[in-house]
Amino acid sequence: MGCLSCFTSSEKKAAIKQNISSPVEDFIPQQHPPENIPKPSTSSEPAKTTAGGNIAAQTFTFRQLATATGNFRQECLIGEGGFGRVYKGKLDKTGQVVAVKQLDKNGLQGNREFLIEVLMLSLLHHPNLVNLIGYCSDGDQRLLVYEYMSLGSVEDLLLNVRPGQKPLDWYARMKIALDAAKGLEYLHDKANPPIIYRDLKSSNILLDKELNAKLSDFGLAKLGPTGDNTHVSSRVMGTYGYCAPEYQRTGHLTVKSDLYSFGVVLLELITGRRAIDTTRPNKEQNLVTWAQPMFKEPSRFPELGDPLLGGKFPIKGLHQAVAVSAMCLQEEAEVRPLIRDVVSALSCLVNDPDANAESDGEVSREERQ
Repeated sequence: MGCLSCFTSSEKKAAIKQNISSPVEDFIPQQHPPENIPKPSTSSEPAKTTAGGNIAAQTFTFRQLATATGNFRQECLIGEGGFGRVYKGKLDKTGQVVAVKQLDKNGLQGNREFLIEVLMLSLLHHPNLVNLIGYCSDGDQRLLVYEYMSLGSVEDLLLNVRPGQKPLDWYARMKIALDAAKGLEYLHDKANPPIIYRDLKSSNILLDKELNAKLSDFGLAKLGPTGDNTHVSSRVMGTYGYCAPEYQRTGHLTVKSDLYSFGVVLLELITGRRAIDTTRPNKEQNLVTWAQPMFKEPSRFPELGDPLLGGKFPIKGLHQAVAVSAMCLQEEAEVRPLIRDVVSALSCLVNDPDANAESDGEVSREERQ
């Protein structure tokens, strides 16, 4: 793996002055200057790096992770995408169950994205961000080791409902939305400079056994604008159906781009529909396009409720959730809310008895317990 401190301080300053991002400044908060990512330990014991600028994560050899996953056998495969594959594994020394993400050498996530993800998740810690345990950079192998999220992704539970599988109830969906919003709030408001996630979607929100939601997959994350800058310019990346329209048009990226993506995810949670679904009639394939006419007619909001819920949702809560989604999905980025306001609105939605007041056809609290 290449050296991350290969730029001298003068070279870094020159790159910033010329508005050219160096491989470091492009994604590392300046108050946390990184040093070299250490090579995997040659001993059988994974080495945890120390403070003082080094990555606070264990390093693993490829052999150790192959052992943990039974040589990456098919039975351990729990996810697959353009980046590569994710396997369930068990660490030999500690017995800890983990998720091992093996990057495809020719996949969408290259060495740069791998570095970003290791660095981001080593520097950032929050209950609603997936915990990075360690990584492997062994020869041409690139692997990431995460805490194991036993219920998989929101996409798995919400959009891939199998016959006989109980769908997520309304209250679980709103709690998931709140958790995801809190993760974004940490990135936008607590990190300095702010971090733009850039790839918020239902498949990147993972769930533990208690349905706590955590943001994962930070390979596309990018530092937000600083000083007098209003945006950062970036090659358009992300997932079709979730990308903000201004970002698609111009490549101009702000934290409000994440708010649009969040609005799409919240709409998925409300409707049980995919952001893009080519199996539906033409006018219903794009979720946002289909829903927008209903945003203007509150009397039609119940039409947006997922049919799998069987009408078991609080009407007031539904109205508030749709209103939050609609605000996030506004065409002009400037008028979208701040993530802290979304967290506040969803907190009220989850905890306010009035927002969850029962009415005809809704599930009772006794039924939910």
